[in-house]
Amino acid sequence: MPDDRIKVIVARSSGGQSVFDVPAYENQTVLDVVSWVQQNADPTLSYRFACRVGMCGSCAMMVNGVPRWTCRTHISKVLDKGAVTIEPLRNLPVVKDLVVDMDPFFDKWIDAEGVHHGGLTRHDPIAPVDEGSAARIVANAGIECINCSVCYAACDTVAGNPDYLGPAALQRAWTLLNDAKDEGRVAILDAVSGSGGCHNCHSMGSCTTYCPNELDPMSAIAGLKRETAKSFFRRGR
Repeated sequence: MPDDRIKVIVARSSGGQSVFDVPAYENQTVLDVVSWVQQNADPTLSYRFACRVGMCGSCAMMVNGVPRWTCRTHISKVLDKGAVTIEPLRNLPVVKDLVVDMDPFFDKWIDAEGVHHGGLTRHDPIAPVDEGSAARIVANAGIECINCSVCYAACDTVAGNPDYLGPAALQRAWTLLNDAKDEGRVAILDAVSGSGGCHNCHSMGSCTTYCPNELDPMSAIAGLKRETAKSFFRRGR
């Protein structure tokens, strides 16, 4: 066993915090630390993870107040005087300990019309896509979102306005708005221009700053603001 120890402070859904003395290892991630606690100190600790290699995003938590993928966050990078505080993602209901309910996050994807609006059937020929078109390039910029909710947890607008659709849902709407195969343009613009829509964004940029996949939801939201304004004047409302 190593001589170095880490003070790990974990938020508990039962109220308050639990403090654990965890051995420090080389190349140790925050997820490794949480797993050690659950496996060796407190088997009642609840947390969520799947791939452990930065692909699924399910291990996202607040680490010293910052939303992160814990499997890709090395503990040595976040220690503050030998200690680290781990909490559930903010802006979402807590199920237990470090596990949050993702339903409100995904519900807002539906509210933002972030679903494909197809007009063809399986009997129609596959529609060609011009990969070099300006719209396709814009659409491609957001398709690597894996729904981890880090941007949602980072968003101060969501924190102050629970009805706000949030950066991930709005980025998805922007992606579909620029997809030549999607036929829901009017529905999307109506959804994102209403109460809780893109015009609630204060352009603080936390979503873009903390996105682990280096996406740019803030620019996507700015695009929606432009398109909804154009639509308003074109349609006379």
